[in-house]
Amino acid sequence: MANSFTFVLKLFLLISVCNVSIASRMLAGQDQQFQVLEYHKGPLLTGKISVNLIWYGKFKPSQRAIVADFISSLSSSSSTQPPPSVASWWKTTEKYYRLANSKKPSSLSLNLGKQILDENYSLGKSLSQKQILQLASKGEQRNAISIVLTASDVTFDGFCRNKCGFHGSANGAVIKGKSYKFAYIVVGNSDTQCPGYCAWPFHQPQYGPQTPPLIAPNNDVGMDGVVINLASLMAGTATNPFGSGYYQGPAEAPLEASSACPGVYAKGAYPGYPGDLLVDPTTGASYNAHGTNGRKFVLPAFYDPSTTSCSTLV
Repeated sequence: MANSFTFVLKLFLLISVCNVSIASRMLAGQDQQFQVLEYHKGPLLTGKISVNLIWYGKFKPSQRAIVADFISSLSSSSSTQPPPSVASWWKTTEKYYRLANSKKPSSLSLNLGKQILDENYSLGKSLSQKQILQLASKGEQRNAISIVLTASDVTFDGFCRNKCGFHGSANGAVIKGKSYKFAYIVVGNSDTQCPGYCAWPFHQPQYGPQTPPLIAPNNDVGMDGVVINLASLMAGTATNPFGSGYYQGPAEAPLEASSACPGVYAKGAYPGYPGDLLVDPTTGASYNAHGTNGRKFVLPAFYDPSTTSCSTLV
């Protein structure tokens, strides 16, 4: 049985074809001269999609809850979250679907699926692209997004050097004679490795104007940074899941629905300043979105295709 599983897994890795988009971080105002995001006529992510979380390495239950609540907030009704809400931020994706097919626009419904723990670092603490795909394949491979979250002592190719995470796609299992593609995302906890790069504005920036860091809304610099990067990658996954949807620039390093608006989180943003975010009067933490279970988050600006501009919640 073990040998059979190993063979199937190796075969899966060999036939998988990855389309990768990178979530890099830049301060507000840097390299924001972009054109309208072009639709390349490929499929968008549609239908009922299960979002599976694959936790690689050591995470506290409180850290896992931050991300789980964020994912749940995407699919919740905006009426159940005080404005400005995570749900209203996510509704911007609907504009992309209407532009893709104005007569019969498709829709996307997300739900939090399985959570898989790998606390023993089964593949070591330095992951290759092949190993990330191996982890992502542990989630469902049909009508699903697999999100691999790596602990603060884990690294992967390019992490902290030129990206904080990325999304891609791969050929999944053959089901009833039909092959399906599934989307996946990987995001690293930068708390100890590069918080000034991947967890800004909750940490002193690694480069650029040295503005004071903000207080993280969930009191966890690394995981609040993970939410920012994950939000950007979720937007890119929905609107460019297989490398042929909405993007501008080279397919290998595209500007997508959220990465087209680097470093912008609220109105008034400029290099080194994320914008005029809301502040919790009790904790002093900054935020721009309410989520489920009373959560607050900071989410990146969303490129609005109807106005061809970066849209913020506040």
